[in-house]
Amino acid sequence: MTRKAAVTPLRPHEKYERLIATAKNLPALATAVAHPCDEASLRGALEAAQAGMIVPTLVGPKEKICNLAGSLGLDLEGIDVIDAPHSQAAAEKVVELVRTGKAEMLMKGSLHSDELLSAVTKREAGLRTARRISHVFVMDVPTHPQTLFITDAAVNIAPDLEAKRDIIQNAIDLYVGLGLGTPRVAILSAVETVTARIPSTIEAAALCKMADRGQITGGELDGPLAFDNAISPEAARIKGIKSSVAGRAQILVVPDLEAGNMLAKNLTFLSGADAAGIVLGARAPIILTSRADNVRTRMASCAVAMLFAHSQRAKTPVRA
Repeated sequence: MTRKAAVTPLRPHEKYERLIATAKNLPALATAVAHPCDEASLRGALEAAQAGMIVPTLVGPKEKICNLAGSLGLDLEGIDVIDAPHSQAAAEKVVELVRTGKAEMLMKGSLHSDELLSAVTKREAGLRTARRISHVFVMDVPTHPQTLFITDAAVNIAPDLEAKRDIIQNAIDLYVGLGLGTPRVAILSAVETVTARIPSTIEAAALCKMADRGQITGGELDGPLAFDNAISPEAARIKGIKSSVAGRAQILVVPDLEAGNMLAKNLTFLSGADAAGIVLGARAPIILTSRADNVRTRMASCAVAMLFAHSQRAKTPVRA
């Protein structure tokens, strides 16, 4: 007798769908798109505009952008295109558009992230604030009931304690700004006990004490926690960890960029997760997409940035 393989139906990513649906109910925001010179970045910006989430200004080599749109059958009617001869000039121009109030958000096109962030972080002409900029992956994992925030997996390579404080505060502010409530924040390490042999466990303990003293606000922190006992109630129970965060974390703070990047990509390629990306800590949210992103992920990245920008306008969370 031949046994039929079990068929698992595709699960809609309802977490992203809620964010996108909420964003569509709000006014579109002016968004400067840096160097959208490949199909993924140009199509992504125009699809977000079609969905009513952004009003894009495309910045890059005008002839190249128009020729690309024509070859793809994309309509640029009514879309502003500002000529910039190369990617560096495009990065500087989109930053200028935000500085002069002509855009409220930035979107990365087909330039390297370092080029865009270099323009953002310039001391005089950039968009710096007192806060360190950091990246947050907003993960929709099909096998996990909650949206997971992972930070920082794209900007800060080996952050020190002060940088981690800003990284955590940025992520908490985003979570609250999306109307998701008070987040449970897990400071990840390889183990859940403090040991001098693993420096990240000491930093985790220090960060939790900083939260106790009001240096980090708006979330519940615990750490060090290993990944399993951060997200699995059963793993936390077996280890005898009793806290409001263990087994139920919503924000995962990684020790360094390498750990975060590997964690996010493991969830993406082994668990079928989508990973929307946003950079925070500048004067405007930055939509950081990848060429490998599908349409749903690109739309979710725009929705997250848009909801956060609206919440910062009003200084109140937008309920998603």
